Amino acid sequence: MSEAPLLAIRGLDVTFGHGPGRVVAAEGVDLTLAAGETLALVGESGSGKSVTALSVPRLLPYPYAAHPRGSIRLRGEELLTAPAERLRQLRGGAMGMVFQEPMTSLNPLHTVEKQIGESLRIHQGMTRQQARERIVALLELVRLPEAANRLNAFPHQLSGGQRQRVMIAMALANDPALLIADEPTTALDVTIQAEILELLADLKRRLGMALLFISHDLNIVRRIADRVAVMQRGRVVEQGSLAEVFDQPRHEYTRSLLAAEPSGRPAPSGGGAPVMAAEDLRVWFPRRGGVLHRVVDHLRAVDGVSLNVGPGETLGVVGESGSGKTTLGMALLRLQSATGAIRFDGRDISGLGKRALRPLRRGMQVVFQDPYGSLSPRMSVEQIVGEGLGVHRIGADAAERGRLAREALAEVGLDPAIAERFPHELSGGQRQRVAVARAVVLKPRLIVLDEPTSALDRSVQSQLIDLLRDLQARHGLAYLFISHDLKVVRAMSHRIMVMQAGKVVEAGEAERVFDRPEHPYTQRLMAAALGAPQWQAASGK
Repeated sequence: MSEAPLLAIRGLDVTFGHGPGRVVAAEGVDLTLAAGETLALVGESGSGKSVTALSVPRLLPYPYAAHPRGSIRLRGEELLTAPAERLRQLRGGAMGMVFQEPMTSLNPLHTVEKQIGESLRIHQGMTRQQARERIVALLELVRLPEAANRLNAFPHQLSGGQRQRVMIAMALANDPALLIADEPTTALDVTIQAEILELLADLKRRLGMALLFISHDLNIVRRIADRVAVMQRGRVVEQGSLAEVFDQPRHEYTRSLLAAEPSGRPAPSGGGAPVMAAEDLRVWFPRRGGVLHRVVDHLRAVDGVSLNVGPGETLGVVGESGSGKTTLGMALLRLQSATGAIRFDGRDISGLGKRALRPLRRGMQVVFQDPYGSLSPRMSVEQIVGEGLGVHRIGADAAERGRLAREALAEVGLDPAIAERFPHELSGGQRQRVAVARAVVLKPRLIVLDEPTSALDRSVQSQLIDLLRDLQARHGLAYLFISHDLKVVRAMSHRIMVMQAGKVVEAGEAERVFDRPEHPYTQRLMAAALGAPQWQAASGK
């Protein structure tokens, strides 16, 4: 007789709203999870992954959210009908939760010690000294450097990887039988992703806990899961062992997810004089100290970088958070003060003032990482795309600018009818296409793309990559493509520049850098993102 599962979800429905306007977010979900096992829930945004996972600890916005039918049992105990007091005992006790973005999940006003200690005092009644000793042990367990010295740190004083380790320590504080991890590595660099995945797998082995892992990144799932459940439009369409689902997918949707990895290569660039070039570019931020608050040192965010990118060419800039990628992009656009020479279309712009720069800005555009944060929620899509036209006095009147804005929407693959909508009415992929339309409507020569795909599902990423390559081929655009996702960079870039601590440690043709990385830091990035055998085999190592 087989052992009863630790977690059993049977026929679960999740709805939001009331009456005729009620939305069904998940329907008839059946899942089981055994002790010591990792079950990965995969699917695109809106597939029902997170609402299913959040139903287990009952963290949905009830009563707006509801479960018309179904059952969730943890160790045989029904959770859907459990009283509030019992759920409070289970949350942070038998069930731990790690969220996607630790900066918004951690309280910015509380120290590390206070945030972890609160759970220990509530569930175990520990004294402050007992809690402190346990917190240090937990931080050491999740391999946070200098754990004892981090107790008084606030979230903003920690890196993304360190914040995520604190979140995991908090979730493990009371030795949970079940850990729910909702996209825990999405916002992290590839090397930190690898460390967090290794940490979770190690903790699962050592503590014997079950792991419910939610992700849209199939590469990560492949490295951590024992079993996989694929969700589409609120339903589980396929589930089985990792090998069954990945090697012999039965459902068409599963096959489409597996085929959605960024692929292909950019069209050959046409050559020609550089659109943008920089020589010995430096961005140093002063560090002050002492009683007189004098400059005692500098943070060298960009330190002596030289580069060029030509028409129809993509220069990929990769590196971990803090390596200087985004600062470099902003400095090239003259949105960040810098020293060194910057030339745009052969003209030295490093010394130009705001008034002289304004007419040139039409030719230099930027697409940011988070389309929801970079688009004004108070403006319609047409107003957003057409705003630059008004600034640069393009178009005879508002009607003409509206027409140009709609043409730009059509060019990026959007129905011009969405021009009257607002950003919150669009999907993530649609919002990012609006951001691209806002840039291309001005017919620029250069676009700086700062992590433009990191917030998107793989299938949407692939669509956006195809769009960017098509626009580049049609208009001869020069791209500076900044990303920590090396698979996306490989699909987009002609040349690669690897940054570490503000310096370029390796640069060259994309195929050479990917297949035969020379610098140890580049090798470490490639191993974390692509798996060491891929590039080692290519290089004959």
